[in-house]
Order: sequence, then structure tokens, then C-alpha cells
Amino acid sequence: MPPMKSRKIVVVGGGGAGIVAAIAAARLGAEVTVAERMSLLGKKVLASGAGRCNLLNETLNASFYNEEAAGMVNETFRRFGKDEILSFFRELGLWTHTEEDGRIFPLTDKALTLMDLLRAEIEKLGIAVQLNCHVRSVKSSGREFVLEIENGKALRAERVILAAGGQSYPNLGSDGSGFELARAFGHAIVPPVPITVPLMTQDVWCRVLEGQRIRGRARPFLDSKAVMPWIEGDILFTNYGLSGTAILDISDPVSVGLNRAPAKKASVALDLVPFLSENDLARELERRVARGMKDAYLVAGLLPPKFAQVLREFLVPDKVRRLAAVLKNRVFFVSGTRGWDAAEFTAGGVAISEVDSRTFESRKQGGLYLCGEVVDVNGRRGGYQLAWAWASGYLAGVSAAG
Repeated sequence: MPPMKSRKIVVVGGGGAGIVAAIAAARLGAEVTVAERMSLLGKKVLASGAGRCNLLNETLNASFYNEEAAGMVNETFRRFGKDEILSFFRELGLWTHTEEDGRIFPLTDKALTLMDLLRAEIEKLGIAVQLNCHVRSVKSSGREFVLEIENGKALRAERVILAAGGQSYPNLGSDGSGFELARAFGHAIVPPVPITVPLMTQDVWCRVLEGQRIRGRARPFLDSKAVMPWIEGDILFTNYGLSGTAILDISDPVSVGLNRAPAKKASVALDLVPFLSENDLARELERRVARGMKDAYLVAGLLPPKFAQVLREFLVPDKVRRLAAVLKNRVFFVSGTRGWDAAEFTAGGVAISEVDSRTFESRKQGGLYLCGEVVDVNGRRGGYQLAWAWASGYLAGVSAAG
């Protein structure tokens, strides 16, 4: 009996999802080519976690992802969850450590360590990698796929895995072109929106306080209605508006509300003294007034000195209750976001109803598989987005090779 002919697969995109998809397929005997538009594989992986690469999180479930994707996310992590992801990387030779907040990193705290091991596996499996390879179109003849490359050449495959990423950080390879490749097969694209992104506001406080970073809490509002609970973290005041971890963590609904029709009015409330209740803060301020503390020093020790410049109208003895209320709930009206160049992730993409949640095969085109950020699944900061990339990429690769 003649040996079984290996299945020919092209993976469009050499980011986290695409690399793991290629490895999973090649391990099952497929002949795999990765088409990556950048000059290097995994550029976004290398930049993730400020170069440390937050691989995943101790807790993986749908509560950390957009509500629409709950079913697909739970099904994916049921089959390839935290233990399976860690086992996959441990087999490659990667050791990891877990921080107190559940984030998991390479033991070396360097994304380059991970990429070296992934590249070693790619070479061992004989996966072909074509860099600077921008796929302009993908067409199916019924028997095979033909992928037109920017230089006029073409790749041919029995199956295609579309792992071209979202639209954030386009200089690292994700320019939204994967959405157009999917749209050509009739896929509906949920409008992409930049998320986990700094917010813009015209508030004078931001210009006066530019460069000030404090620990505080933030809460987003759309049309005056709270859309998330208070989130604690760093708050950074900039010349354009607000940034820092607390702002990034509450930015998703704000960006979606501003950028998808019907547009909503967005605002963010900040708690600048999270370690005291409003009543306790008022009592502390009254105590300071009673001790004869000068107005300019009323918030000394509570906030950096520069805050006295924006609080002058409240730094008087008869306004301490009002001052406490402002410090606990200062509202900033949001005019926009910093856009794709500053966004960590993408909300939107191929509608999940059009992707088989078990195989990741397109419901519009047989032999086409979709994974990673090209699908309308987005997770929070903390390793959730990469966890989705690894898991969806692995399962798409296994399915495509089957």
C-alpha cells in the first residue's frame, strides 16, 4: 500500500496563533508553509508584555473575554486549556514562573527565549517559512486554494489557516488585511475597534498634570451609565488624556461605544485616593484644616505636589467636603482613543457564528480555518489574548491536518 500523501497547508500569518497552528499541523504529517508579511516571525510576540511575554494566566475562562465569544472560548479551553498550553511549551523546553496575580511568564522573563524555542521546533519539523510574504488574495478552485502574493507569485494549498491577526500595532504585522481575506469568502466582519488603548480627553487637568502617575481606580460610563465596576491600577496623565494600566483595563467598552454605531457619549470617573473612603478622606482633610495646615498643603502626602495646581479652587477650609467628593469621583469626558498604533488588542473580526467552534473551520468555505485575533474574540490584559492565540491556533492546526 503506497504511503499516505501529506496534506499541503499554508498558514497566513506568523504570529502566535499561526506559529502554533503550523507546528500542530506539521506534527501530524502535513506539509506546512507559513506566509508572514514581516521580515521576522512573531514580532508581536516578541513585543508582548514589554518584551517579557505574558504567555497566559492561571485562570482561563470566558469571563475574561467578550461576552459574544463565551461559548467558543469555553469549548476551546476545555479541549486545550492552561495545562495543555503549558505542556506544549514545556515539551519545547520552556520553563515558566507564575506571578501573584496569576500571570505566567517564561522563567527568563524574555520573549526571545520563547521565540527561539518555537523557531527550533519549526526548523526540526521542516516547516517552510516565507518572510516578507504579503498575501494579497486567497481563492478556491474547489480542488485547491491559490494564494496570490504581493510580488505576483502564488502559493497553492489544499487547506489554508488564516491567522493574520487583528489590526493593533500595524508596524508589528497586524494591519487588518486578514479581515479582507476572510470577507472575500463571504464572511461577515464585526467592525474592528482598537481596545486596551489610552483615552483622549480635552480636560485641562491632563495638560497640567502631564507625566504624573498615581495609583487609583477608574470606571467607564457610556451615556452616563456605568458599564464596568471600578478597576484599580496605575493612572498616567498625559498631554492627550489618560493612560496607565487602570485606563487600559477599562478602555474596551469606551472604545467600542465611541467607534461603533450608534456612537455613545463616553466618560471615565477616577478615584484618586483609593485607600480612603470619601467620609474618611473628608475627616482627614478636616483634621488638617483644624491643625492650621496651609491650603497649599491640604493634599500633601495624599497626592503628588503638582495636584495642588488643579485643586486650587477646593483648597480652602469651607470646601473640604467638596474636595473629598472630587478626589473620589473626578469625571473626565472622553473624545476618542489613541488608535491602532497605541492599542494592544482588537475587538471585532470574523463573526464567531461563521466559524465551527470545535474545528475552527469556516462555515462559509470548506478547507479554510480561522484562529487567533482574526476571529471576533478578545481578552483582557494579563495573558488572555496570547492564551487564545495558542489554544485556537493549536486546534485549528490539528483540524486542518486531519
